[in-house]
Amino acid sequence: MNKKILGLVLFVSVLLTSCGVGNDLTSAYNITQCEYKYKNIANLNVSGMNLSNGISPTYVPKLLAVLGGTASSIPMNFTLNLDVKNPNATVAALNGLQYIISIDDVQFTTGQVNQALNIAGGASQTLPLNIGVDLATLMSGNSKTAVQNIAKNFIGIGSDKSNVTVQIKPTFMVGGRAITSPMYIPVSFTFGGK
Repeated sequence: MNKKILGLVLFVSVLLTSCGVGNDLTSAYNITQCEYKYKNIANLNVSGMNLSNGISPTYVPKLLAVLGGTASSIPMNFTLNLDVKNPNATVAALNGLQYIISIDDVQFTTGQVNQALNIAGGASQTLPLNIGVDLATLMSGNSKTAVQNIAKNFIGIGSDKSNVTVQIKPTFMVGGRAITSPMYIPVSFTFGGK
């Protein structure tokens, strides 16, 4: 009886490996074992002001007026770049992901990325998250002061650091089917402040 079970297990293993499912499962598992770190924020734009190359002294009074005023909309767009390092010997891959970003206990934004990421064994790659939020909407549902402090840290004029948690829920291709992880992978870091 044990030989029959062992034979069945070997047959299923060979079948899965030959169909590529074994490789899919390995690369999916590997992405959960990667090291995720904050790299940088790029392409920052607040209320139509491009701050990608740093803040111009002429922008400071305008930005403070916008943040302290009563505007019904304060759009902020940026790219949050995460460094993903694959410590495994084989490839780590995902087909997309969902994310939740919280900053200083404020649920800042949620979203998804529909882009594949394949990281060779022992290599690192940048995972870009393109974010768009309306600061005025965040201020109406949270502490206005907390959201202003977060915005100041993005801009580079904040005095206290912001604590950020990015929760990533990857989607994998296994045997031609998209499967989403049941758990989030947390990435925490601080930025801003003096």
